[in-house]
Parts: sequence; structure tokens; C-alpha cells
Amino acid sequence: MENKYQMQTRVAGILIENEKMLIVNQSVSSERAWSLPGGRVEKGEKIGDALIREMEEETGLQTKIVKLLYLCEKPENVPPILHITFLLEKIGGKIRLPSNEFDENPIHDVKLVSIDELTKYGFSKKFMNLVKNRFPDAGSYKEHKKNIGL
Repeated sequence: MENKYQMQTRVAGILIENEKMLIVNQSVSSERAWSLPGGRVEKGEKIGDALIREMEEETGLQTKIVKLLYLCEKPENVPPILHITFLLEKIGGKIRLPSNEFDENPIHDVKLVSIDELTKYGFSKKFMNLVKNRFPDAGSYKEHKKNIGL
């Protein structure tokens, strides 16, 4: 069966400081209420610009992209989603809650958590190990998002 839906592109950022990773409390699935900050790339927007915008909107932090980590897909979603995850570096700002003014899925908290405690926030052990090992195979296409434990 042919898929009649245009693939949506979403970007996510991983920011690590002092062995802590930035996460946001936002409903992701029934198993996980915490996620990586990021969001949808708007029509006509560059991928990098979308991530920098989403990071500031969701966390209050100004960031710059350090490198591409992974490309993954969720083809079973309607519409299907291409996920692009980048490693970021903080260049300014302070962590704060977003206004959530236009969000259908509001963010309830933003915080830095120890990489060793990611599983306590619903992240898989597989994903936690990718972070601990500083993203082996960074820059690669990992097919389905579950292949990086998300």
C-alpha cells in the first residue's frame, strides 16, 4: 500500500554538561514522560535553524550544533517521521520553562539529570549506554528509532 502522507521532519538536541544531560518533561508515550528537547521543522526552515529555535523556545538556552548524531525513522507513524538528533553546546541563556502558549503537548519541566539516572526518567538502558559511550557511530543512519533505544 502506498503511503500518501508526506514525511515529517523532527529535530532533537542532546546537551551534556558535567555528566548531566538536558531533558524535558513532555508526554512522549505511555512508558515515557521525559524526552529530548526539539520539535518539528517548519516549512521552509533549515534543519539547524529549527533545532536552535526549538531549544530556545523549550529550554531557554541558546545553543550551537556540534555534530550530527543519528538519523532515524518512525515509518509507522501517520504521518511518518524522520528524526534527526544532534549534539549541542550551550552558548547562553538559563534553563526555564517555555510559555507553552501554542503547544498541544506542553512541557512541564526542564532539567539537567545525571547520565547514570536516565533510566529513572524512562529512557532505555540502550539509549543511556549510547550517551555514556559518547555516541558510537555518530553521524549514521540507524533506520528505526528503536535502534538507538528511543
